[in-house]
Amino acid sequence: MVDAVLSGCSVLSETVLVVLLLRVNVFKIFPAFFLFACWNLVGDVLVNALQRLYPLASFRVYEVVMVIDSAMIFAVLVELAWSVLKPVRSSLPKNFWIGIAVLIGLAGLLLWPVAGLTVPDNLTSAGGVFFRLQQTFAILRVVVFLGMLAFSQLLAIGWRNRELQIAAGLGFYSILSLAISIVHTHQAVGSQYHWLDELGVVGYLSAVTYWVLAFATKEVERQEFSPQMTNFLLILGGTAKTSRVALRETVVTKTRYKDHQ
Repeated sequence: MVDAVLSGCSVLSETVLVVLLLRVNVFKIFPAFFLFACWNLVGDVLVNALQRLYPLASFRVYEVVMVIDSAMIFAVLVELAWSVLKPVRSSLPKNFWIGIAVLIGLAGLLLWPVAGLTVPDNLTSAGGVFFRLQQTFAILRVVVFLGMLAFSQLLAIGWRNRELQIAAGLGFYSILSLAISIVHTHQAVGSQYHWLDELGVVGYLSAVTYWVLAFATKEVERQEFSPQMTNFLLILGGTAKTSRVALRETVVTKTRYKDHQ
């Protein structure tokens, strides 16, 4: 009964969020987050229907959902980091976001061993891989949120800016899900085990509700970066551009040298 109520509340809250995001044209500014919200709604409806119609295929459904969800989360994190740089984005190289994506990908690889510490012993090898994938992105969401929060003054963002609002929702339910996973590794399967899973759903509902309230209010205008932060980012962007040009010139030189041989 409780599971059905939570499932119904999830679909309802996600529907409200998607409608609200459409109304305020969020898809023009944060297309990845908008697709992520739509995917959560469609995914919940699809998973609930398939689990009832084809219960034996639940793990296969979980695999597909996890892969798509991980790709969506990765795109949202890259989008958030790129959006944070909005005050100086016009002065950065056009493909600077690719460097951001590479950095986030490398951070995920570094966190992969850490995520393995919370894998339950009763999972199969395939189940362990997908569980670790889920935990890796959960930790990554927390790291991005805490990083944005710690450097909010330098990044000129506050709680009324969309970037921090999105990151806060992702970070909150990720922290809760990680805590529940840690408890599960030291807990025998029973009624309390399932209660914690239901608490995780409540945490996700709280995040969606927070997003609804946040996007229902007007966003404050982004402030400019401090001169020190602006200079650092421009130097970083200039270094990346210089390295790319040098690499291109090296390739061209080698090609010409081979042609003259």
